[in-house]
Amino acid sequence: MHIPDNYLSPSTCAAFGVVMLPIWRRASLKVKNEITRQKMPLLGVAAAFSFLIMMFNIPLPGGTTAHAIGGALVAILLGRYSAVLAVTIALVIQALFFGDGGILALAVNCFNMAFIMPFTSFYLFEITKKIFKNRKGEYIGAFLGGYISVNAAALFAAVELGVQPLLFKDFSGLPLYSPYGLAVSIPAMLIPHLLVIGILEGIITVGAYSYIKKASPDVIYKGKASKINLLYTIIGFVPKGMEQGFKFNSPIPDYSFGFLSSYFGYILSALAGVIIILIIFKVLEKINLKRNIKGDIYYLILVNGVKLASH
Repeated sequence: MHIPDNYLSPSTCAAFGVVMLPIWRRASLKVKNEITRQKMPLLGVAAAFSFLIMMFNIPLPGGTTAHAIGGALVAILLGRYSAVLAVTIALVIQALFFGDGGILALAVNCFNMAFIMPFTSFYLFEITKKIFKNRKGEYIGAFLGGYISVNAAALFAAVELGVQPLLFKDFSGLPLYSPYGLAVSIPAMLIPHLLVIGILEGIITVGAYSYIKKASPDVIYKGKASKINLLYTIIGFVPKGMEQGFKFNSPIPDYSFGFLSSYFGYILSALAGVIIILIIFKVLEKINLKRNIKGDIYYLILVNGVKLASH
């Protein structure tokens, strides 16, 4: 589902960047206020989980891919804003280090997978839980949250790709970016997600949720070039915006190391990605701890100053 660079116009990417900025800010503030210091490492684990589950891509026609995301589970366990932050971190690591998803298209991918999916799954879970008012309702809500939310994210991605040939054309009328219209992009994205990926996401979500609820209930929230060649083979030309657009060379493209087989390259990439994510959240945990300590110091100084002044 990761949209590569040059499949969307720069203006499309910029527009989604504007949309995501207040969402990221809101998420950071909510996480700071709602996630305790003891639970902060869980955000790192959640981001690592999302990173790993998104590595396993199923190719789809037109250069897109389908995969489970894990955003539904994170939203149900830690809250929708925590999921925004965790999945965003996973997507950033994938784009920067492994070339999975575009740099310019990062905000678009975050909108689909780190915003639409967590919010959809979170509210579906809460609504279903209220309707059934029992443990069975929680499990039904977890499955529906995973199944419907990943399809919602896929639908948004399909629309974003499908409107490109309608909005952006060259002087001869040929599309500049993604050449497939809505009639192609929507079924190409939704059919495999409805039939396979959605079910997989639902099973992963309800399975992990039921296990964590029993084992640790306090965790639960309360409160590329080959693609260009494929295009040429299918439609006989490469849109100019895709061929001559933004290029970013990630250090480990497609989760592969040149000196290793693809199998071991994938394993090493997974380890590297998880380590990077855990380091990021360890740094965030220390920053948050320092802020809390400074706040306590300022509070003590203020209280003692008031007492001295009163005497």
